[in-house]
Amino acid sequence: MSNAANTRISEPQGIDMVFYRIKKNFTSVDPYLTVFGIFLWLFAYWVLCEGLQIWRFSKLPGPVAISKDWFAFEPFQGISIFTQEYYEHIRVSCQRILIAFGLATGLGVPLGLFMGWSRKVRDYVFPIIETLRPIPILAWVPLSILLLPGFEGPVIFLATLASFFVTALNAMLGVDSIDEEYFRAAGCLGSSKWDVFKNVVVPGALPFIFTGLQISIGVAWFSLVAAEMVSGDLGLGYLIVDAYMNNVTVPMVIAMITLGFIGYFSSGCVRALGNKLMAWHVKELAQQGR
Repeated sequence: MSNAANTRISEPQGIDMVFYRIKKNFTSVDPYLTVFGIFLWLFAYWVLCEGLQIWRFSKLPGPVAISKDWFAFEPFQGISIFTQEYYEHIRVSCQRILIAFGLATGLGVPLGLFMGWSRKVRDYVFPIIETLRPIPILAWVPLSILLLPGFEGPVIFLATLASFFVTALNAMLGVDSIDEEYFRAAGCLGSSKWDVFKNVVVPGALPFIFTGLQISIGVAWFSLVAAEMVSGDLGLGYLIVDAYMNNVTVPMVIAMITLGFIGYFSSGCVRALGNKLMAWHVKELAQQGR
C-alpha cells in the first residue's frame, strides 16, 4: 500500500504534468516526422509554383508570395495578420461554427442515442435521416435563403444540417456497438431503464460519439465555407469567393490555409475533450499499443 501511495505522490501533477508530456513527446520520433512532413509539403509547393514554375501551377501564388503578403504591415492584395479585416473574417466564421456545431451536437447526440436504444424511435426517424442525408448541402441553399431571413440564418442552418447527420448516425452506431451482455447484467441487477441509459448506453457509446464529433466539426467547416460563398457578407468562405471574383489569388490561398489551421485546431480540441472524458478508453488503447 505504501509503495502505491509513494508512486502516486511521485507522479507529476498540474503544470509539471504538461511539461512532462511535452518532454515525453519530443523523445519519440513522431513530432520530427510531423515537422518533416510539413517541410516536404512546403518544399513541393514551392518547387511546383515558384521553383520550376510548372505549367498550370505557375498561375498559383507560391509560399514566398503568400508569406510576403500574409506577414506584411501593408499587404499588396489587402489581407495580412496585421489587418483588422482578416480577424473579422475569422471571428465570424468561428462564431458560426460554434453555433452550428453546438446545435448539431445538442440535437444529434441525444437523437442518435435514442435511435440506438429504442427500436421504435429508430423505425420512425432513421428512414427520414437516410432520405435527407444524401442531398448535397448546396441543394439546400435556395430553400434556406427562402425560409430564413438575413445572412446568418441560412449559413448556420446549412452547417448545422451537415454536422447533424454525422453526429446522429455515429451516436446510434455507438449504442449498437455495446455488448448485449452489459444490458443483461444491468437487468439482472435490477437497474431501471434510466439507469441503463445513463450508466450503460451513454458511456458505451462515447468512443463512437467523439469519433463522430471529430468528423462532424470538419463537415461543419466545409459546409460553412460553401454556405458563405453563396449566402454571406463576411467569413473565410466569403473571403475566398470575393478574392476569386476580384482576381486576387493571394488572399484566397491565405483564407484556405487559415481554414486548414483553424479546422485542425478545432478537431484537436474535440479530440482532447474526448480523451479527457474517456480516460478509461485511452488507457485501454494504450495497453493495446494503439
